[in-house]
Amino acid sequence: MPMSKSKKIILFSIGGILVLLVLIAVTLRYFVDADAYKPRLQAAAAEALGMDVSIDGRLGIGFFPGMQLTMNDVHIRNQGKELVVAKEVRLGMELMPLFQDEYRITNISLINPSISIELGTDGKYNFEKPQAAGTKLPAVDLAEIVLSDATILYGDKQAGGGFDAGDCQLSLQHLLLAGGGTDIMKDVSFNAELSCGKIQSKDYAVTDVKLSAIAKSGTFDFKLDTPGIFGGQGSGNLRVEYSGAEPVYHVRYSLQQFRIEELLKAQSPETIAEGPMDFSMDLKMQGRTGQEMKQSATGDASLRGANLTLNGHDLNLEFSRFESSQNFDLVDVGAYFFAGPLGLAVTKGYDFAKLLKGSGGVSHIPTFVSQWKVEKGVMHAQDVAMATNKYRMALLGGLDIANARFVDVSLVLLNQKGCAVVEQKIKGPFEKPVVEQPNIFTSLAGPAIKLLKKGSKLLQGEECKEIYTGTVASPR
Repeated sequence: MPMSKSKKIILFSIGGILVLLVLIAVTLRYFVDADAYKPRLQAAAAEALGMDVSIDGRLGIGFFPGMQLTMNDVHIRNQGKELVVAKEVRLGMELMPLFQDEYRITNISLINPSISIELGTDGKYNFEKPQAAGTKLPAVDLAEIVLSDATILYGDKQAGGGFDAGDCQLSLQHLLLAGGGTDIMKDVSFNAELSCGKIQSKDYAVTDVKLSAIAKSGTFDFKLDTPGIFGGQGSGNLRVEYSGAEPVYHVRYSLQQFRIEELLKAQSPETIAEGPMDFSMDLKMQGRTGQEMKQSATGDASLRGANLTLNGHDLNLEFSRFESSQNFDLVDVGAYFFAGPLGLAVTKGYDFAKLLKGSGGVSHIPTFVSQWKVEKGVMHAQDVAMATNKYRMALLGGLDIANARFVDVSLVLLNQKGCAVVEQKIKGPFEKPVVEQPNIFTSLAGPAIKLLKKGSKLLQGEECKEIYTGTVASPR
């Protein structure tokens, strides 16, 4: 069927426009000095970010698959401190608005960037800028932001920690900001996928970390996948809500079948303990600073293990020799209870090397449970106990995380009925705890050594106050 005259005109017109665009592209590429526009581009970027932006390398123009500006050796600084250094930055732009002297960026790619983020002692990040009250935010509409082979450096001056993340890839899509608002956290929306080959802190290293995020209407939903952490399988999610006067956080995380020896490796080059464990937590917090978040923390945390091995101590032997070894501390064993929901935070002031100077034997621990209830920054022991094949001990009391102090903490050696045979109390700050001398309940049934030697038959038929009713059964 022959083509109509009108269709031919349309096709020739479209073809002519395409040829014209190609000619313009070729002309601009070979005859326009892109570096001449560098000052204008630096000024525009600095105004948009409210920071210092410098392009120390060359500026190039490309047109396929679309118009693209390429900038080499880009630096972004805030108040004199360098935040971003990128080997190469590519800006995708719409061509036609340029003829009206308008810049419409469609996507941004950063190649091999190094990004430094720091939380100061004042609770503000180094990328934050002073903003007058009521200042309106600009409108933003970007199809995609991509980071390739990125390095992310994070420091926290409040907590004294931080981490370095390497081999990171980020794809952030559909970044929208309507403009006109005053709080970016309530107005921004996006979808993001982040993966990092390795994240290294002072004490620990995690590999193959994946994080996805969705932001909409002041709510941020993060999903975390950490399959290689301490040899276990970890996953969790975090929801942050900015709709109220201060941020509200809800974090859930589970780490299954991780190795306790990997967790303790940073504390000692020796293998203190071995075996698989399961960890989980479900916490809600709110506040703008780390301290406010600690003070408001509420929820649950749990650590469980079975068939564990404790090296350096034969607990059965040491418990049975208690009378002739008055220097033995239940706290030496109880330190492992603190290696649970808190990591090792509360044992910073404790000499872990002391644990290696025990009887030199090995202990088999069939059951270990560390279950805590968190209320307004204080962790209360719900079921915290462990057992050997002869003895059972438990931890009672609480841990004030917000103020870094022990709250009526007692470590107790139990008889078959769950009554205390030996008790040792801990009080004071985490950094310098005060450990009292063991209290032996000789009035219940004679000398302590006799109680211990009776093992599972302790106080059978005698009246006593049951202080432990948890899930760890008495050895038979």
